[in-house]
Amino acid sequence: MTRFGLVAIVLGVLMAPAAGRAESATTIPQSALIEPADLAAAIGAGKAPVILQVGFRTLYDQSHIPDAIYAGPTSNDEGIEALRKQAKALPKDKPLVIYCGCCPWTKCPNVASAWKELSAEGFSQLRVLYLENNFGADWVDKGYPATHGS
Repeated sequence: MTRFGLVAIVLGVLMAPAAGRAESATTIPQSALIEPADLAAAIGAGKAPVILQVGFRTLYDQSHIPDAIYAGPTSNDEGIEALRKQAKALPKDKPLVIYCGCCPWTKCPNVASAWKELSAEGFSQLRVLYLENNFGADWVDKGYPATHGS
């Protein structure tokens, strides 16, 4: 297991049942998801959307998608407010991808609430990066583009 995987598991276990806004990622419609290979291909073709990382700072600092903007975890009201502030500067009619990757998809405390908020704000081309296990296993370990360190 990679160091990233261990950090992701620990954070996932600690944060998965977070109170407040945490909802299951399984509530996000399949049509709103984007697979890692598809996002990596878009990035490689020079057609990268705006990407927001809606997970924990520790994970972002360890590794993230190049040019991803850190928006922070959205499992509570404070996190949702930070996301709103970050989103105000973004065009609502352009492609936008959000991801967390802190833990297995079914336990992620952040992506569903972020998707729900941004959908309500009117982002018409919003997609969620589907990371079945975590960012390390489903992105970094597959050799997709990643920036290490903040």
